Amino acid sequence: MTEPNAFIPIRIIPDTRRLREGDGARFTVALDGVTRDAFVVRYRGRTHAYVNSCRHQSLPLDFGDAHFFDDRYDALVCCHHGARYRPETGECVEGPCRGARLTPLAVEERDGALWCVGVAP
Repeated sequence: MTEPNAFIPIRIIPDTRRLREGDGARFTVALDGVTRDAFVVRYRGRTHAYVNSCRHQSLPLDFGDAHFFDDRYDALVCCHHGARYRPETGECVEGPCRGARLTPLAVEERDGALWCVGVAP
């Protein structure tokens, strides 16, 4: 039997090859019984996933189109106020919430699919 608020793994993408360099994908997770929007990106060959909520005003980083990078391709950028986050750590390096971090999610590949398996440490 699972705990009432235990995280249930979610298959994000059935074929990880579909998430190309610079691409993003949106999905939802239940954290402590609350459904939250989330996203995953591929950056420098690695996947990074976060709760899709800017630390400035709790708005989603994207406009619903899973586009998280700007033309510089060096940060995840909030489309509302321009906060810039390091893709590898989720740390805000520029903008109104500098120093804050996105909530990281753990992802892993299983049988060619990409799964979210919980909150990352």
